[in-house]
Amino acid sequence: MRQNQRKHARWSGSPGQSEKKNTKEPFFFFFIIEITDFFAPELDVYARLTQAQLRNRLEPEKGVFIAESPKVIARALDAGYQPLSLLMERKQITGPAQDILTRCGDAPVYTADREMLARLTGYELTRGVLCAFRRPAPRTVEQVCRDARRVAVLEGIVDSTNVGAIFRSAAALNMDAVLITPSCCDPLCRRAVRVSMGTVFQVPWAQIGTTPADWPEHGMAQLHALGFKTAAMALSDRSVSIDDNALAAEPKLAIVLGTEGDGLAHSTIAACDYTVKIPMSHGVDSLNVAAASAVAFWQLGRT
Repeated sequence: MRQNQRKHARWSGSPGQSEKKNTKEPFFFFFIIEITDFFAPELDVYARLTQAQLRNRLEPEKGVFIAESPKVIARALDAGYQPLSLLMERKQITGPAQDILTRCGDAPVYTADREMLARLTGYELTRGVLCAFRRPAPRTVEQVCRDARRVAVLEGIVDSTNVGAIFRSAAALNMDAVLITPSCCDPLCRRAVRVSMGTVFQVPWAQIGTTPADWPEHGMAQLHALGFKTAAMALSDRSVSIDDNALAAEPKLAIVLGTEGDGLAHSTIAACDYTVKIPMSHGVDSLNVAAASAVAFWQLGRT
């Protein structure tokens, strides 16, 4: 196939306006590249690299993540993340995504019609826009928990939809930080970012431990050293209700949530200071982890 064709688009006027002849307005320059070659290496981040390859654990300073939809991309830009390139439907260039383009500097914009982009990526683009960003340097547990009173700890949650939903609840319901164990889904995978509606860029987060063997023993010791009491969301003979006054009185509390299906490991529950249950009716014994997180965050985050 032919090499992708580059052209410069000059836009006159304020972001969001149609093109006008008013030369007193500032000009915005976009580097528009029509996609004609699916196998161009610059498209690998959108079409061929796996999540592990994007993350690039061996050289994390070269890591990349993908944000999807204008609203999510705007939140990443608001948080100071560096855009590397964009992939969008042709009609988005002068449509809803125009404001995004004016904020992305000289990042190249690869474009084609919706059907061609779906063939390239293997899925329909949400709102017709993707943006590749430089992955931020990882933060430490100490950094994100320094001034925190309420933190969520995600143990081995591998479903990206649930991780994204938990981050959205954490942002909305007063969690100061989120910690993920090494076996947990990457919060910056494309689906988690999209489901979170970009709130993953608003809530400080860090990985607790380097390998799965570091959790729960070393991770729990780290939380206790930082002054946190730990509350396992699980059913057991010693579970207390989520509205127990002792939980509300804790100055620093880490709420530990387990994987779908099996829930928290027995060793994790045994290591926690509290085991906490959500009272339910009609014989229901549990909630999906994302739903349970919202209830827990609302109850324990407002104290």
